[in-house]
Amino acid sequence: MTRDHAPETSEDKLARLQELREEAVHNAGQAAVDKQHEKGKLTARERIAKLLDPGSFQELDAFVRHRTLEFDMQRNRPWGDAVVTGHGTIDGRRVCVFSQDFTVFGGSLGEVMAEKMCKIMDLAARIGCPVIGINDSGGARIQEGVVSLGAYGDVFLRNVRCSGVIPQISLVMGPCAGGAVYSPAITDFIFMVKETSHMFITGPDVIRTVTGEEVGFEDLGGAMSHNSRSGVAHFAADDEDGCLQDARYLLSYLPQNNLEIPPRVMTTDDSQRRDPELDTIVPDSPNKPYDMREVIRRIVDDGEFLEVHEHYARNIVVGFARLDGFSIGVVGNQPAQLAGVLDIESSEKAARFIRTCDAFNIPILTFCDVPGFLPGTTQEWGGIIRHGAKLLYAYAEATVPKITIITRKAYGGAYDVMGSKHLAADFNFAWPSAEVAVMGPDGAVNIIYRRDIAASPTPDSRRATLIEDYKAHFASPYVAAERGYLDDVIVPSDTRPTVITALHTLQTKRDPGPRRKHGNIPL
Repeated sequence: MTRDHAPETSEDKLARLQELREEAVHNAGQAAVDKQHEKGKLTARERIAKLLDPGSFQELDAFVRHRTLEFDMQRNRPWGDAVVTGHGTIDGRRVCVFSQDFTVFGGSLGEVMAEKMCKIMDLAARIGCPVIGINDSGGARIQEGVVSLGAYGDVFLRNVRCSGVIPQISLVMGPCAGGAVYSPAITDFIFMVKETSHMFITGPDVIRTVTGEEVGFEDLGGAMSHNSRSGVAHFAADDEDGCLQDARYLLSYLPQNNLEIPPRVMTTDDSQRRDPELDTIVPDSPNKPYDMREVIRRIVDDGEFLEVHEHYARNIVVGFARLDGFSIGVVGNQPAQLAGVLDIESSEKAARFIRTCDAFNIPILTFCDVPGFLPGTTQEWGGIIRHGAKLLYAYAEATVPKITIITRKAYGGAYDVMGSKHLAADFNFAWPSAEVAVMGPDGAVNIIYRRDIAASPTPDSRRATLIEDYKAHFASPYVAAERGYLDDVIVPSDTRPTVITALHTLQTKRDPGPRRKHGNIPL
C-alpha cells in the first residue's frame, strides 16, 4: 500500500525558492572563497555589489546549470554555473553586467556560461545601455571540448555587433588567457589590477617550451606590461576597489549608447574664466619642453582630466574632461615626451581614442604641438606610413564637433594629421606662439639657402640672419590665418571661453557623411 504525499503548499514553494536561491548565491565552498580573498581578489558577487549602486542589482539566470555528462561532470552542477549576470545602475543609469566566478570551475567558460553572457549582452544591445564584463577565468572548460571554443565565438560575435553601438567595458580582475583575451580586446576600454590581473595568448610555460624565453606572469601579461608596453589595456589600478571605482567614473563621461549624447554635468567653474598663466606656459625657446596636461587642466572644468592610456605612447595625451559641463575627448601632443613627435604607437593610440569618441558622440578637442613624425628605419620598416594614416583617417572620418588649438609647433604632414582644417575640423585656433610651417626654421634655411650660406664669408652669421627672417615670415600663425586655415589667433588666457563658445555653437552640427557600408581604414 502506497502512502500519498501531502500536496505542496504555497509556503513550501516559497521556501523551496528561497533554498535554491541561497544555493545559487553560495554555489562555491567557503574554502574556494577564502582562497580568492587570500589572493587579494573579491568574489564575483562582491565585485558586482561594489560596482553598482547599492541595492540596484537584478540577477538573471541564477538557476542555469551546465548539461555536460562527460568526466562525471553531472556530479557537480552548481546553480548559475561560473558566471553571475544581470543588470543594475551606476549613478542611476542602467548597465548590464557579467562577472565570471573563479570559485566555480576556476571560472572556466563552457556552453551555458557563454549563453548567460551572450544573453545579457543581447539585452544591453536591445535596451541601449553599457555592458561591463568582469573577467576572472581559467580559460575554456576542457571537459566540454570544442563546445567551449564555439561558445567563445558566440561571445566574440556579440562584442563585434555591439561595437560602436553601446559602450563595452572590460575589467580584467584575474587570469584571462588564450582565446578569452579577444573578447576584452574588442571592447572599448580595458581595466586591469596590478599584481592580480594577467592577460596573454600563451602562458610562460608554453613560451619557455616553444621559444626558450624565461618570463614571469607579471612581466608577460600583467597590468603594467599591458598598460605601458603593449597598449592592450587602458587603465591600471592598485587594487580591485580602485578598479571598480575607476570604471564607475569613466562611465560618467559616456552616453548610454550611440544614439544619445553624454550626460551634461552642472559645474561651478565659470565658462568665461580666463587663466593668465596660459599666456606664459609655452617657453620662449622652441626646444624647451612643457607639460601639455597642465595646459589641459587649466582650460577644462575644475581642472579635472581623466587620462586614458596614461602609461603608453606618452608622447601623446588622450582622455576625457568637461567644458561647461559637456563631456569632451581631449587629444594633445606631449612636448615633455620625445618633443611630442608622432610615431607608430602614438598614432595608433590617438586614432583609437578619436574613433571611440566619434562613435559615442563625444566632441574632440585637440592641442597641437608637433614637430613632425619620428624619423628612422625602425619607424619606416615598422609601417609609420600606415599607422600615421590611421590617425589621419580617424580625424577625417569623425563627424562629431572638432576643435583644434595650435599652441606651438605644427610642422609638415603632422600639421595636417593633428586635426587641421583640411581634415574637416570645425574651429581651428592658434596661440601667437604657434609656428605653422613645412618644417622648422633651422632645417628649412639649411635646405633653401644652402648655397647662399656656403658662399657667405660669415656663414654662421648669415645662417642666423636667414633663420630669423624665415621665422618672421613663415614660422608664425598669420600665414595660415591669411589662408583661412585658422579661424582666429587668440590670447592663450582666453582659450577656455573661446572653446566653450565654439562647443555651444557646434551642438547642432550635422554631418551625415557619404553613404557606404564602411570605409577601409589602413589597419
